Amino acid sequence: MHTLSDLVAAGRERDGVFFSTPERSAPYSYRDFCTNVWKGGNLMRHYGVREGMEVAVVVGPKNPVEGDEPGYLRDCPDGLLAVLAATLDGAVADIAPGVEVDATALVAPAAWLDRYELAPGTKALSYGGPSDDPTVAGFERELWSENPLQPPGERTPDDPALRDADGTYSHGELLAAGERVVEEYGIDAETTVAVRAPVTSAGTVVTGILAPLRVGATVRFGDDAASDVAVAGDEGDVPEKTVIRPGEVSV
Repeated sequence: MHTLSDLVAAGRERDGVFFSTPERSAPYSYRDFCTNVWKGGNLMRHYGVREGMEVAVVVGPKNPVEGDEPGYLRDCPDGLLAVLAATLDGAVADIAPGVEVDATALVAPAAWLDRYELAPGTKALSYGGPSDDPTVAGFERELWSENPLQPPGERTPDDPALRDADGTYSHGELLAAGERVVEEYGIDAETTVAVRAPVTSAGTVVTGILAPLRVGATVRFGDDAASDVAVAGDEGDVPEKTVIRPGEVSV
């Protein structure tokens, strides 16, 4: 396993639940999620996303309410799907974009699009909503009709894949960090991992998404009940006894 493309392809062959949340009537299976990552990569290619480009991704709930902030997971993994989909196209997914976005595309909750000033040529894609702006593409709506095949192109471990406020990380660095987390915390297919930290850092992506995806664990969010492991910041108490702090994870 050398790239995130390999990780997603392997996940698509897994049985079981990848994402679970009380606000979703049915859990999200590994097969469905990873197939939709493939579809997302093909969708982004229609809007010009290619190797070496950048996609700004704002992870959030479908319909944010007062108090929600970027990175907060509650009811859907659409933002996470977009992050992985961009990397499969060879693009860099920026998970902590500023308000001025100069990227090939921006993927964000429809309710938050007016927070961002897009450069000329940046395509906006929204989930949730819908958006009242006819120039905004519906990420969820267009995803369903896309080709469920792996996006074309070869990636290498040294290719950049993810950016946060602290730097840019390659496919190989992200996979290696995920493997270290799996080994250190004993995460396996029976483990449940609660994501309680905002998905705005590479540490959260590695611990809350990539490490579970590697071994077939179930990721939970928007749930107050205790999981086996929590991915959480330094602030506040969590019900889990085992806590991974994203800021302490070396990528």
